[in-house]
Amino acid sequence: MIKLISDTLSCISAADAKKIGLEYLPQMIIFGDKTYRDDYEIDSETFVNKLLAASELPTTAAPPPAIVEPVFEKIAKKEDIAIAISPSEKISGTYRAYATAKKEFPNADIRIIDIQTLGTAQGILVKIAHEMLTKGASADEIEVRLNELAGKTRTYFLVDTLEYLYKGGRIGAAKKLMGSVLQMKPILHIQDGEINAKETQRTQKKAVQRFKEIILSECPPDARSHLNIEHGGILAQATSFADELKKETGIKEIPVTFLPPAIILHGGPTILGCSFLVD
Repeated sequence: MIKLISDTLSCISAADAKKIGLEYLPQMIIFGDKTYRDDYEIDSETFVNKLLAASELPTTAAPPPAIVEPVFEKIAKKEDIAIAISPSEKISGTYRAYATAKKEFPNADIRIIDIQTLGTAQGILVKIAHEMLTKGASADEIEVRLNELAGKTRTYFLVDTLEYLYKGGRIGAAKKLMGSVLQMKPILHIQDGEINAKETQRTQKKAVQRFKEIILSECPPDARSHLNIEHGGILAQATSFADELKKETGIKEIPVTFLPPAIILHGGPTILGCSFLVD
């Protein structure tokens, strides 16, 4: 049997993960001396409220061995094949957590795929892998397809400030923009597995308009794009934005997803994002 593994950075809900039989791992959210799993101990809305009230920024950590190893052990004992769909190693420590746990089970067939992204783009690939699995695809076929699709994901984020990313150490090559754009509205993207600057705009209105232009110019205007909109706590704005895209692309369904705490922490509560696949 083939088992799929992924984590909360995929933006897949715990309920949906259970429905599709996904081995679902958390990120750890640390406020002072208190640590929460973000799969069932803290949700995004609660996290945003705590974040806004906190005197110091919390931190995040990948799932520890005590959480990852039992999942791998169960798979090894059943002699199943595991496909662990991991967020980018350059952004998250999850890949290293998987690789470390894998060493404890040298005879198990555990395949760790760094998909070079995270967020709803990761979720898109998890769902495609599950669909392939239900249609009888082999582990090799799923692995090849995921590696192929990893290069076709596009993820963009519009943030009010780079401050959260800078303090969290997740900003990648966009560090060069610090100082010059703290008062501007950056549009970021995930490129080669890390967060880089796409461009900046001087006002929020211009930034949102440009954000939409980028999506319309790159995203295939139909369901094969798997276009998703994601946000950090601005549901009304995100929903309105998705509705605009529906009208302009003709795509009937564009899911709007509340990002998980570990992404909101680094992008800020007003982050607006999108993910899709290109041809």
